[in-house]
Amino acid sequence: MKKIAFYLIPLGLFMSLSIFLYQGLFSDPRDHQSSLLEKPMPEFVLPDLMNIEQTYTQEVFLGEVTLLNVWGVWCITCAIELPYLKQLQDEGKHIVGLYYDQDIDPDFGVKTVERVQQEVTDKLNQLGNPYAYNIFDVKRNLSLDLGVTGAPETYLIDRQGKIRLHHIGDINPRVWKSKFANMYDELVAQ
Repeated sequence: MKKIAFYLIPLGLFMSLSIFLYQGLFSDPRDHQSSLLEKPMPEFVLPDLMNIEQTYTQEVFLGEVTLLNVWGVWCITCAIELPYLKQLQDEGKHIVGLYYDQDIDPDFGVKTVERVQQEVTDKLNQLGNPYAYNIFDVKRNLSLDLGVTGAPETYLIDRQGKIRLHHIGDINPRVWKSKFANMYDELVAQ
């Protein structure tokens, strides 16, 4: 009996590990559900990127269906999605940027707020500005509270300030049509 257990236990562990790894081969790393879905935006008090004296709280999301887009000028994919976000804004979609810059963090380098503002202005002048305003997530606290894993990421927030959808990656016509359009229209119609 001990001899059979000696062989079955390692075999069982090997089979369990194999199944776990096999499932990982076919999973989409961008397809994970945020634990914040159907919950209100986390509390925050953060400045406007272009006017540091102006601050925003989670209450800015009340009363209007909003796309919150996490981005940075250092993000190549963000630059690729900016023209399409501008098109969505031209169609009447309310888009707010959540901007963070790695170089503000002393661990990555040192950059002044004025330099960040200039880089953002240059990028948005070049590719189009889809944002009603940009919330400046200086220390990435809100990004961490939202569970942001990188940029770009986009959150669909309803009129009550609840997060209804979370997407990792760029927003393009295919993603908009398959993932956002119906829910956005439903939320606007309510």
